[in-house]
Amino acid sequence: MKISNIKNIDGFFQVIDSCVGKVELVTGEGDRLNLKSKLSQYVSLANIFSNGEIPELELVAHEKEDVDRLMNFMINS
Repeated sequence: MKISNIKNIDGFFQVIDSCVGKVELVTGEGDRLNLKSKLSQYVSLANIFSNGEIPELELVAHEKEDVDRLMNFMINS
């Protein structure tokens, strides 16, 4: 799933932390970073963070309830 214009970055990572399954960030090179790992969260922030928001990312969530959780965050944020 592609998501964009994440302005509440703390809230976004709280949702990621609450997911039960693996949630991965797909890089431009096709690599996948496990966003449940704090180290991967810091690395991903360093690479894509600009102007207080994340413009766009591609995520893979392996559990349906996690997809629903992420969609709910995007709709209500």
